Amino acid sequence: MEWIGFIFGLIVGSFLNVCIYRLPASRSIVHPRSQCPLCGRQIRAFDNIPVLSYLILRGRCRDCGAGIPLRYPIVELLSAAFAAMAVARFGTTWLALLVYALIAALLVITFIDLDHRIIPDAISLPGIPIGLAASFLGPAATVSTPGWITPLESLIGILAGGGSLFLVAWGYQLLTRREGMGGGDIKLLAMIGAFIGWKGVLFTIFVASLTGTLAGMALIWRQRGDMKLAVPFGPFLAVGAIAYLFVGPELWSWYLAAVR
Repeated sequence: MEWIGFIFGLIVGSFLNVCIYRLPASRSIVHPRSQCPLCGRQIRAFDNIPVLSYLILRGRCRDCGAGIPLRYPIVELLSAAFAAMAVARFGTTWLALLVYALIAALLVITFIDLDHRIIPDAISLPGIPIGLAASFLGPAATVSTPGWITPLESLIGILAGGGSLFLVAWGYQLLTRREGMGGGDIKLLAMIGAFIGWKGVLFTIFVASLTGTLAGMALIWRQRGDMKLAVPFGPFLAVGAIAYLFVGPELWSWYLAAVR
């Protein structure tokens, strides 16, 4: 069934690209139809097939020849791969669909944050009550979906996620008189906590801090020691959350066993 998930993810990935392009501009993600940003011509249906159309057109608009960013097929392939992985790990269950929905939201947030240094409230704020509400479906959905968190774990995850980053941001601003972390990151981690609970929040913060530090050091080295580089934290939170969805519970259990 993984191949069905892959195809489904490709289709959804095309829509995610629309969200990534339009949400920062406060444009509707429903209408009008997609069009070339340079010449304004509507994109034909046969030129809008995920990945395949990009390859056939060699990454260029059919009408004006303008280059199509490589990000488009990358997002589609990532979406497809994660959909297939969700089915492989959780089967054809409601949990697999929930996991993929969270990942799809994190993909949109990641690329928007990379491009514009913002995390849209239109995704993170509704995601908090949606994640909490989804936790109530766990016992009734199916008994074959281990890993579904309880409502209490979801609520604690929201408080731990949003509260922990709020305290870090408040402490940094108090000490340096500068804003070091935006409110978007706080709301994003609260949303993540709603879906994966407090254990997932701890795991996400650890992975995000580690990968963010390594990426920041690499950028500083590349820029010959420039310490004033602004590195968005949202993508690293997304990496940590996605990692937890697929390997986090096992690593958490291994860690608890190791420290006993």
